[in-house]
Amino acid sequence: MRILFFSDHFRPEPSAPAAHVHERAKLWASWGHEVTVLTSAPNFPEGKLYPGYRNRWRGVETMDGIRVVRVKTFIARNEGFVLRILDYLSYCICASLMAWFEARPDVIISTSPHLFVAVAGVVHGRLRRVPHVMEVRDLWPATIAATGSLRKGRVYRRLEDLELWLYQNSAQVIVLTRSFERDLIRRRVPAGKVKVVVNGANLELFSPRPRDPEVEQAYQLANRFVVGYLGTLGLSHGLDNIIQAAEFLRETSVVFYFVGVGADKAHLEALVAERGLRNVIFAPRQLKEEMPRYWSLCDASLVHLKDDEVFQSVIPSKIFESMAMGLPIIFVGPSGEGSDIVTEAGAGIVVAPGRPAALAEAVLALARDPERCRALGGRSLAAAPRWSRDRQARDTLAVLAQAAGIDG
Repeated sequence: MRILFFSDHFRPEPSAPAAHVHERAKLWASWGHEVTVLTSAPNFPEGKLYPGYRNRWRGVETMDGIRVVRVKTFIARNEGFVLRILDYLSYCICASLMAWFEARPDVIISTSPHLFVAVAGVVHGRLRRVPHVMEVRDLWPATIAATGSLRKGRVYRRLEDLELWLYQNSAQVIVLTRSFERDLIRRRVPAGKVKVVVNGANLELFSPRPRDPEVEQAYQLANRFVVGYLGTLGLSHGLDNIIQAAEFLRETSVVFYFVGVGADKAHLEALVAERGLRNVIFAPRQLKEEMPRYWSLCDASLVHLKDDEVFQSVIPSKIFESMAMGLPIIFVGPSGEGSDIVTEAGAGIVVAPGRPAALAEAVLALARDPERCRALGGRSLAAAPRWSRDRQARDTLAVLAQAAGIDG
């Protein structure tokens, strides 16, 4: 098949969408499909161009067999609703225009979290009479409202109208969770149109390994029980709770280790400095290929979501990377699909959100029980093959083939 993929995040950006799009597109290309990704110049999340890139109207490169077309966008930090909307709209407009320079595809796929990527895909698909598949990674605008960045007023309702229009005008809608599927069907999206393809991890990249001595020395983590939070430090994660838990454990061997960037990072760093905490360490964002070195230092993985019913339906991709690394998982968030995966696999501990003392107690219990850590980590690793990127790529490809009416 000839596949045109709309995504405003792509490598070398460190975000989960960038990795998921790249890794699936790379597999499709290796299986003989022609894949073009329409994206922006890398700048997420700091809102600064990465070295070696320019924000020009159209630039073309080849990466791992993928044709990558980068279009001009309004660049802004991943903070503030208005600036982000301008960023999203600029991508939508430029990607829609530059898509006309590409050969007519057999199928178009767009991926959220935000809706304007799908707008570009739907519009281009309708104009060229090509089926469009919308991948829903987050339920917009509900997720934005849950972070407190958008009130449920007139703008929210118009975005909901746009959301439903996109579902109606897509040949298929891929969702990442069963909860998303139920939500769409409840809102009268035809059940036959909605396909569940759960996320996954790159098992070739992520696997158990000894502690990286260089990184361990750089952050003075020898002889510490390291609880790692590796990923975006965003407003949807409620990470203040971790800092409060760290206060309870300041006199223990436990250290909380953040690796990444995001809208909440400066706030968290200020909290740590204000409280004089020496058991919270921040590392800068890393290239995807470097992340296993940082994961290797972790004795346990921390997956954390804000206490809001919207996040009951979310399955953070950190769960799957943690499993691939063979780590016990401490899941903090509302009871739902993410916690169910951890519980059913017997891969970790579930802690209610907004209870820092309970989080501290769970962490300390693991730190004092190496045998339990090994058992949880072993079950975590055993579950990893169920959630591989290869499986996700094949399942997604099957939906694209069905939409295009051809064999995958």
